[in-house]
Amino acid sequence: MLLREAGAILILMIIVVAVGNLWFHFVESILNKIRNLIFPHREPSTWHLLPPEEDEKGH
Repeated sequence: MLLREAGAILILMIIVVAVGNLWFHFVESILNKIRNLIFPHREPSTWHLLPPEEDEKGH
């Protein structure tokens, strides 16, 4: 009986995490579409401050 209850709780937790993950991606996609409607030509910001790489011909 204890093993059955533990398995049921584990399955319930897996379902909650999966639904939460799907909900997160759903909301993020809606927010991205709204951002693209408001700011259509905005360039994505860089997450680092490194200089751009040069071509091998540029050396």
